[in-house]
Amino acid sequence: MPTRRTPTERQKRLGAELRRLRIAAGVSTDRAAGLLGLDRTKISNMESGIRAITPERVQTLADNYGCADSTYVEALVSMAHDRSHGWWDDYRGTLPPGLLDIAELEWHATRLHTAQTVHIPGLLQTDDYARAVFSAVLPPLSRMETELRVNHRLERRRTLERDTPTPYTGYVHEAALRMQFGGRQVMRAQLDQLCTAAEREHITLRIIPVECGAFPGAGHALLYAEGRVPQLDTVQLDSAHGPEFSHTDSQLAKYRAHLEWMDAAGLSPAKSQDLIHAIARQL
Repeated sequence: MPTRRTPTERQKRLGAELRRLRIAAGVSTDRAAGLLGLDRTKISNMESGIRAITPERVQTLADNYGCADSTYVEALVSMAHDRSHGWWDDYRGTLPPGLLDIAELEWHATRLHTAQTVHIPGLLQTDDYARAVFSAVLPPLSRMETELRVNHRLERRRTLERDTPTPYTGYVHEAALRMQFGGRQVMRAQLDQLCTAAEREHITLRIIPVECGAFPGAGHALLYAEGRVPQLDTVQLDSAHGPEFSHTDSQLAKYRAHLEWMDAAGLSPAKSQDLIHAIARQL
C-alpha cells in the first residue's frame, strides 16, 4: 500500500496501538515484519500511521502478539476496515488538519464529554456565535477562512443529528454563559439554542456555577471521546498552536478524574437549564 504524507490522528492512533501491542509482547520490528512478509521499514511506517494496514494484517499481528482481549482486537480491526471518505475530508487542503481530526474523532466516538470554561461547546454553537469566536483569532483570519471554519463547525453537528446520534455530555462553566461573543443579541440566541439542545434525549448539559470556585483543569477546553473500548479513548485539548491529542493511560485517567469532579460539582440538568434561561433573560 502507498505511504501517506500526513496521516490523520485516527490513522496514527491505530499504528500507535499496534506498536504498544508489539512492545508489550516483546516482539522486535524484524520479527513483526517477518510475520507479514515485509521489510522492517514498512512495519515502522505502519506504526507511525504513514502506511495503511489491512484488517487481515492487524488480526495477524494481534494473534502473534498474544493479545487475549478479543473486543479490543476487533476494535482495531474495525479501524483498519474504515477507509471511507468522511464529510470532513471535503475540507482537506482548505482547513488545518487538526480541525478535521477533531471532526473525525467526534464522528467515531461512542460517547462524547466536553468541558468548557470560556466558550459554548463547539457542537452546540450557532453560526453567529461561531463567527464571533473565529473573528477574535490572532492573527486575524480572512473572511473566507472565517466562513470555512464556521461551516465546518456547523457540519460537526452531524454527529448529534444522525439517525443514531452520539450521546453527549457538556460541562460548561457559568462564565461561558456570560461571555458576550458577538454581543447581547447573538448571545441571547445562543443561550436559547443551548436550552433547546439540552431538551434532546441524548444531550446532557451541566453548568458549573461560579460559586464552585477553583476546579481542576481551570482554563482548559477539554474533549473526551470514548472509543469502542476504553483503551481507545482519546483526550483532545485546545492550544494556541492547534488541537492536541493524547491517549496515554495517565492522561486518560487524569481527565476522567476531571470529568468526575465536574459531574459531582455541576448543577443538575434541570437547574442548569434554569440558570441558562435566567442569564438569557438578563441580556
